[in-house]
Amino acid sequence: MDTRLTMLTQWVRSLPGFDQATPQPVSGDASFRRYFRVSGDPHGTGSQHYIVMDAPPEHEDCKPFVAIAHHWRSLDIAVPDVVYEDLTRGFLLLEDFGDQLMLSALNTDNADRLYGAAMEELVRIQSAGDTPDYPLPAYDTALLEREMNLFPDWLLTRQLGLTLGNGERALLETTFAFLRESALAQPEVAVHRDYHSRNLLVRTGTDRPGVIDFQDAVRGPVTYDLVSLLKDCYIRWPEERIRQWTEQFRLLSKDAGLHKADQASFRQWLELMGMQRHLKAAGIFARLAIRDGKTGFLKDVPRTVGYLVEASSRQAALRHFHEWLTDTVVPAIEQQIGPVETSGQ
Repeated sequence: MDTRLTMLTQWVRSLPGFDQATPQPVSGDASFRRYFRVSGDPHGTGSQHYIVMDAPPEHEDCKPFVAIAHHWRSLDIAVPDVVYEDLTRGFLLLEDFGDQLMLSALNTDNADRLYGAAMEELVRIQSAGDTPDYPLPAYDTALLEREMNLFPDWLLTRQLGLTLGNGERALLETTFAFLRESALAQPEVAVHRDYHSRNLLVRTGTDRPGVIDFQDAVRGPVTYDLVSLLKDCYIRWPEERIRQWTEQFRLLSKDAGLHKADQASFRQWLELMGMQRHLKAAGIFARLAIRDGKTGFLKDVPRTVGYLVEASSRQAALRHFHEWLTDTVVPAIEQQIGPVETSGQ
């Protein structure tokens, strides 16, 4: 018996205008959170759809989500309105942005428009000051290191069954230090931390995407969210389009006063930041499969590691890492999961 769903249904029906509500599953995600859709009329203006978030308090803390949502909405950032909240039990009633994920809407014809709108929204996020009730944590050395170590801990050793020798571990430590120093040298902004096509919703009546899943926001590098968006773990675009969008965003964010970088410097920031993120993401996909039984995420590993192969090939300082990646890691992935995706595939 789903006791939390019973509790959630009772909670929703206790709210004004929702006495007959029956939650219908919408989706889960890569965390312990679940989402349901309900109909109700809390304002006496006619029945509308709303989203109920179920976030078990022993696994998830709703306070950052609520604090960030209220602050970012006050700055005209397109995040859902929090209509009702029960932080003790981990239930939230939210504005419904619909079901049209940017990922499923994207095609070659509309990509410039959708990415353009997403980048404009990202500048609004990056320009946000500290949240009064919840100062954003720093994307510091410890967090950057912890994320990159997901790659050897979960993908290499547990998923692929590789045994790392002292030389390989030293190579990883040197690579991680190089990526960490680049990240910490970038101007700091508000970072959504998972700004990609599965967390942006295409809404009717506006080009502005609805932004969700922002509860893990931090203050950190100016290119982090951009590389999440443009070098997306769930969809790949030709290098030329990524370069064009990168320059478009560089100018947008520079005009907003978020940095003073020239084209070459910004591109280098993006390349190295992408490597840090893709190390993290590949490790998380393996962890989701092994620890949580969510094996569907494994299919995104070859694309994610493909970005690592390409980016490392353009960095003279990472030549040894690139050679080890292509000689050792890529064959193991292709044997166990599938072909690693690089440009032209």
